[in-house]
Amino acid sequence: MMAETGENAEPYRTKRALDIAVAAVGMVIASPVMAVLALCVRLTSNGPAIYRAARVGRFGAPFTLYKFRSMRTGAGDGGTLVTAAGDDRITPIGRFLRATKLDELPQLVNVLGGQMSIVGPR
Repeated sequence: MMAETGENAEPYRTKRALDIAVAAVGMVIASPVMAVLALCVRLTSNGPAIYRAARVGRFGAPFTLYKFRSMRTGAGDGGTLVTAAGDDRITPIGRFLRATKLDELPQLVNVLGGQMSIVGPR
Protein backbone atom coordinates (compact mmCIF):
# COMPACT_ATOMS: atom_id res chain seq x y z
CA MET A 1 0.00 0.00 0.00
CA MET A 2 1.33 3.43 -0.90
CA ALA A 3 1.34 6.07 1.80
CA GLU A 4 0.12 9.60 1.32
CA THR A 5 2.82 12.23 1.22
CA GLY A 6 2.97 15.99 1.51
CA GLU A 7 -0.03 18.03 2.51
CA ASN A 8 -2.41 15.04 2.25
CA ALA A 9 -0.45 12.93 4.75
CA GLU A 10 -2.03 14.15 7.99
CA PRO A 11 -5.70 13.78 6.97
CA TYR A 12 -4.87 10.32 5.61
CA ARG A 13 -3.21 9.26 8.88
CA THR A 14 -6.14 10.57 10.89
CA LYS A 15 -8.67 8.78 8.69
CA ARG A 16 -6.63 5.58 8.82
CA ALA A 17 -6.40 5.75 12.62
CA LEU A 18 -10.17 6.24 12.78
CA ASP A 19 -10.69 3.29 10.40
CA ILE A 20 -8.52 1.04 12.59
CA ALA A 21 -10.24 2.11 15.80
CA VAL A 22 -13.78 1.73 14.46
CA ALA A 23 -13.04 -1.58 12.72
CA ALA A 24 -11.31 -3.05 15.78
CA VAL A 25 -14.15 -2.07 18.10
CA GLY A 26 -16.66 -3.27 15.50
CA MET A 27 -14.92 -6.64 15.21
CA VAL A 28 -14.93 -7.13 18.98
CA ILE A 29 -18.59 -6.18 19.32
CA ALA A 30 -19.75 -8.04 16.20
CA SER A 31 -17.65 -11.20 16.63
CA PRO A 32 -20.37 -13.19 18.46
CA VAL A 33 -22.92 -12.22 15.80
CA MET A 34 -20.44 -13.04 13.04
CA ALA A 35 -19.78 -16.47 14.56
CA VAL A 36 -23.51 -17.25 14.66
CA LEU A 37 -24.01 -15.99 11.10
CA ALA A 38 -21.07 -18.05 9.82
CA LEU A 39 -22.53 -21.13 11.51
CA CYS A 40 -25.97 -20.43 9.99
CA VAL A 41 -24.49 -20.10 6.50
CA ARG A 42 -22.55 -23.37 6.89
CA LEU A 43 -25.52 -25.29 8.33
CA THR A 44 -28.02 -24.15 5.69
CA SER A 45 -25.96 -24.69 2.53
CA ASN A 46 -22.86 -26.43 1.24
CA GLY A 47 -19.65 -24.50 0.90
CA PRO A 48 -17.66 -21.98 2.90
CA ALA A 49 -19.27 -19.34 5.10
CA ILE A 50 -17.09 -16.58 3.66
CA TYR A 51 -17.22 -15.46 0.04
CA ARG A 52 -13.96 -14.12 -1.35
CA ALA A 53 -13.78 -11.89 -4.38
CA ALA A 54 -10.90 -10.17 -6.14
CA ARG A 55 -11.29 -6.40 -6.24
CA VAL A 56 -9.13 -3.49 -7.28
CA GLY A 57 -8.42 -1.00 -4.54
CA ARG A 58 -6.58 2.22 -4.09
CA PHE A 59 -3.77 2.91 -6.56
CA GLY A 60 -4.94 -0.11 -8.59
CA ALA A 61 -3.76 -2.59 -5.97
CA PRO A 62 -5.69 -5.88 -6.05
CA PHE A 63 -7.11 -7.23 -2.80
CA THR A 64 -9.47 -9.95 -1.61
CA LEU A 65 -12.86 -8.75 -0.43
CA TYR A 66 -14.62 -10.80 2.27
CA LYS A 67 -18.38 -11.21 2.73
CA PHE A 68 -20.68 -13.82 4.15
CA ARG A 69 -21.75 -16.14 1.33
CA SER A 70 -25.35 -15.45 0.34
CA MET A 71 -25.60 -17.58 -2.80
CA ARG A 72 -25.33 -21.26 -3.53
CA THR A 73 -21.80 -22.50 -4.14
CA GLY A 74 -21.03 -22.33 -7.86
CA ALA A 75 -23.95 -19.95 -8.50
CA GLY A 76 -21.80 -17.75 -10.71
CA ASP A 77 -20.70 -20.58 -12.99
CA GLY A 78 -22.25 -19.77 -16.32
CA GLY A 79 -25.05 -17.70 -14.82
CA THR A 80 -25.84 -14.04 -14.97
CA LEU A 81 -23.69 -11.67 -12.92
CA VAL A 82 -26.69 -9.63 -11.80
CA THR A 83 -29.07 -10.83 -9.09
CA ALA A 84 -32.70 -9.82 -9.07
CA ALA A 85 -35.50 -10.16 -6.54
CA GLY A 86 -36.51 -13.79 -6.25
CA ASP A 87 -33.23 -15.11 -7.71
CA ASP A 88 -33.19 -18.81 -6.79
CA ARG A 89 -29.39 -18.80 -6.42
CA ILE A 90 -29.70 -16.78 -3.21
CA THR A 91 -30.08 -18.95 -0.12
CA PRO A 92 -32.77 -18.21 2.48
CA ILE A 93 -30.15 -17.06 5.01
CA GLY A 94 -28.53 -15.10 2.18
CA ARG A 95 -31.74 -13.13 1.62
CA PHE A 96 -31.73 -12.18 5.30
CA LEU A 97 -28.03 -11.27 5.23
CA ARG A 98 -28.45 -9.08 2.16
CA ALA A 99 -31.60 -7.37 3.45
CA THR A 100 -29.93 -6.47 6.74
CA LYS A 101 -26.47 -5.80 5.19
CA LEU A 102 -24.98 -8.26 7.69
CA ASP A 103 -23.27 -10.02 4.78
CA GLU A 104 -20.79 -7.13 4.77
CA LEU A 105 -19.53 -7.54 8.36
CA PRO A 106 -16.44 -9.55 7.29
CA GLN A 107 -15.29 -6.47 5.38
CA LEU A 108 -14.10 -5.13 8.73
CA VAL A 109 -11.10 -7.39 8.11
CA ASN A 110 -10.47 -5.47 4.87
CA VAL A 111 -10.71 -2.19 6.77
CA LEU A 112 -8.20 -3.39 9.38
CA GLY A 113 -5.90 -4.50 6.55
CA GLY A 114 -6.04 -1.08 4.93
CA GLN A 115 -7.67 -2.25 1.68
CA MET A 116 -10.96 -0.50 2.46
CA SER A 117 -12.15 2.41 4.56
CA ILE A 118 -15.19 2.77 6.81
CA VAL A 119 -16.24 5.90 4.90
CA GLY A 120 -15.20 7.01 1.45
CA PRO A 121 -15.48 6.19 -2.21
CA ARG A 122 -15.91 2.56 -3.18
